[in-house]
Amino acid sequence: MTGKYIVVGSEESPYSVKVRSYFRYKGIPHEWRDRGQVADLYARHARLPLIPLVVTPDDTGIQDSTPIIEAMEAKFPEPGIHPPDPVAAFVSLLLEEFGDEWGNKWMFHMRWAREIDQVTVSRRFAANRAAAEIDAAAQAIRERMVPRVWFVGSNEVTAPQIEQSFADVLPLLDAHLASRPYLFGARPSFGDFGLWGQIYEAGRDPTAGALVAGVSNVLAWIERMQNPENLGEFEDWGTLEPTLMPILDDQVAGVFLPWDVANARAIADSADEFDVTLKGKRWTQRPQKYHARSLAVLKAKYAEVAADAALDAVLTASGCKTYLA
Repeated sequence: MTGKYIVVGSEESPYSVKVRSYFRYKGIPHEWRDRGQVADLYARHARLPLIPLVVTPDDTGIQDSTPIIEAMEAKFPEPGIHPPDPVAAFVSLLLEEFGDEWGNKWMFHMRWAREIDQVTVSRRFAANRAAAEIDAAAQAIRERMVPRVWFVGSNEVTAPQIEQSFADVLPLLDAHLASRPYLFGARPSFGDFGLWGQIYEAGRDPTAGALVAGVSNVLAWIERMQNPENLGEFEDWGTLEPTLMPILDDQVAGVFLPWDVANARAIADSADEFDVTLKGKRWTQRPQKYHARSLAVLKAKYAEVAADAALDAVLTASGCKTYLA
């Protein structure tokens, strides 16, 4: 080993760039390696077939973006990514979860739903091949990835809802970021890293990128989060509430948490499929096991702070408490 951490990932992976952004912000000595370039290292340390993988200087592997960041935060606590205000701190955790679990639906669905995106992205994935191999490789990638949209819940019934959610969240984020560089003030938070990775990736693709191009404050934030900086302090909830509460109300409590709870219930019931009504519209899909586990972790974190009266008022007013209690 080099004495540095090795972050194994892909420029196309929202969870990989999320971790890379965090390592850059913290100034943690590291090397970024594309998974395809370090197959042996990956095979030696990856317990699951996913990225990112972080290999520590003592040759230990860590996977899954949220546990990676939590492990690094324990080792490198400064500059902190959790606002000191208790309400803001939990909302940051909630937005990180929202980005990881619901934001991935935006990115993955829109990346593979239309021919223009399928062709563009598959060729980008295949760009490291020899010129004579790119067409065949891109076609193989496209044929492999397009059927996988079911994994994020994308189908004929849910596709319009996923796209509407993305179209709805962008102006809300743009309004919030009009008066601050990051979601919770003058430095990036846990929530920034989770939400940013998905929107960064979506913005690289034709269809979603056209939507992102219309929100200038979000665009500036996307660029800023490539190499985030500590520009000052976190804000208290009082100054954040006017423009963050609409995101909690419309997106987190409006679509994400009711979906998350319905998915977990389906897993508990060993159901092959589940239906839930989101904003008056039917959503149907196969349940996803990982999300049920992630919701359980989120609820455990909530239980630790549930007695906070100010937080209780915010979660009740937004509608989030119903799904977390």
